Amino acid sequence: MGDGAEIRLVGAVPGGTMARPGEKAMAQLKCIYTNARSMGNKQEDLEAIVQQAGYDLVAITETGYKLFRRDRKNRRGGGVALYIRESFDVVELEAGNDKVESLSVRIGGKANKASVLVGVCYRPPNQDEETDEEFYGQLTEVAKSSALVLEGDFNFPDISWKHKTAQTKQSRRFLESMKDSFLTQLVTEPTRGGAPLDPLFTNREGLVGDVAVGSCLGQSDHEMVEFSILGKARKGNNKTAVLDFQRADFELFRTLVGRVPWEAVLKGRGVQEVWALFKKEILMAQEWSVPTCPKTSWRGRRPAWLNRELHLELRRKKRVYNLWKKRAGH
Repeated sequence: MGDGAEIRLVGAVPGGTMARPGEKAMAQLKCIYTNARSMGNKQEDLEAIVQQAGYDLVAITETGYKLFRRDRKNRRGGGVALYIRESFDVVELEAGNDKVESLSVRIGGKANKASVLVGVCYRPPNQDEETDEEFYGQLTEVAKSSALVLEGDFNFPDISWKHKTAQTKQSRRFLESMKDSFLTQLVTEPTRGGAPLDPLFTNREGLVGDVAVGSCLGQSDHEMVEFSILGKARKGNNKTAVLDFQRADFELFRTLVGRVPWEAVLKGRGVQEVWALFKKEILMAQEWSVPTCPKTSWRGRRPAWLNRELHLELRRKKRVYNLWKKRAGH
């Protein structure tokens, strides 16, 4: 494992929860997770992927970055992060031991529905058994939640999730801890070099569905994992207002500003006083001529550089990658 970040995507695999016949499973949170192996040169790639698919939650390990994040202490690389759409009610949980590179947040549920606890973890390949036990202690606590989703890069390439077996002592202890916490693992495909390094866990049937593995973030050698959290998450009321210049009446603005006898108003006044009076008149004119509108969420903001041509190329890249992967498997 090198430095990077982990992201999981919503998809469907055996072991994931499927809708009943004739019933469509509606994802309340569309998610993505990957190991980016350092976010330094992948920020725009990530922004394009999130914009294209409209993800609500992005989980990353080995980042060095933040919305909700925990950076590695006194060492390069590592670190974990969660990017979550602003419209959801989210609370970050108190961190445990600094040696454990993990992060957990609680996303509020609608009405009388339970909230969902989402965690992301990065375990370095050379992590000692003492730090492993610290993580298992934290896991015991978060697993008490009635709805838990945990993703990350745990660096146990020798684990066979199909047979639930492992070759090394630490890997077997990890399997034992997952079993003790009643966690089900949902990723059935390799995510790096033929190994299932990036598992996805949940403790409740029906909470997670549509799990799929595919494509990489930039030059990362970890494939991204998509999944849907199907519980009903509560969205907060976004009361942030911004100026709507598309509906502004600029003729009225010019008229209001032009009516001010600037020479008489500003004569004999100091710089600070002149600025305060000028700002007051401009803001008053703005209030009358420029309406406001609610702040747009992620989904509505496309970066200026992400034009239609590039958007189509990104879709083509994903199709070609999935075709190559399907052929390589035969």
